[in-house]
Amino acid sequence: MYPKIEDLHFTETGNFFLIAGPCVIEDQESPFAIAERLVDITERLHIPFAFKASYRKANRSRIDSFTGIGDQAGLEVLQAIRSRFGIPVVTDIHAEEDAALAAPYVDVLQIPAFLCRQTSLLQAAAQTGRCVNIKKGQFLSPEAMTYAVEKVQRAGNDNVMLTERGTTFGYQDLVVDFRGVPLMQQNHVPVVVDITHSLQRPNQTSGVTGGNPEMIGTIARAAVAVGCDGIFMETHPNPAVAKSDGANMLRLDLVEPLLQRLLKIHQATR
Repeated sequence: MYPKIEDLHFTETGNFFLIAGPCVIEDQESPFAIAERLVDITERLHIPFAFKASYRKANRSRIDSFTGIGDQAGLEVLQAIRSRFGIPVVTDIHAEEDAALAAPYVDVLQIPAFLCRQTSLLQAAAQTGRCVNIKKGQFLSPEAMTYAVEKVQRAGNDNVMLTERGTTFGYQDLVVDFRGVPLMQQNHVPVVVDITHSLQRPNQTSGVTGGNPEMIGTIARAAVAVGCDGIFMETHPNPAVAKSDGANMLRLDLVEPLLQRLLKIHQATR
């Protein structure tokens, strides 16, 4: 199942779709280079693709963490990528007023996992008419996401996705229960697996979230084998210098070989 998004190409292939990009708009130039590389890869592999980056990171551990280049500047970068490459773009929102602010610039409004129960935020996102991607809270069961979907739908918007991003395991780890994919698909919405945030190691004493990126391929292969509709990943040319979530990003030059392996699994299990 695919989300209803304009300019989502290659849906006739039946391949899983990809949401990918850097965690946050870091500057005016690098997002275009990342988008160009991802467009090249997905066009050659015939994978439906939407570019993702946050115009503002509001949920950071430390007060001195990088949050963005400014709301208007970040949104204009996303809009320019959308226009230049003819692809849909995705960004996070964190408050009701963000929905109306971001909607003219993007195709998908993403609800962060920590905020997936915020009724007013879900309703505000729904009322823009944009596709709404709700990330499953680390503290919720897959079955509980039914109510998040209902909040969007009852606000008049049936264009919803759900994204699995791991469940809290102790204080500093996450686990992915892949039973959640078919359970959330019972809501008749596309279900995505976030293969990078699922490998975060939160609550580090340094105030900087850790990660386990060497397991990205493992999570990704399992997600495709179990029949997810889409894959979400954050990627950066050099995660070591990324300004947000570098510890769990996939290096950009590793994206294509991973997607090639995932397509083989998809073709074998479809």
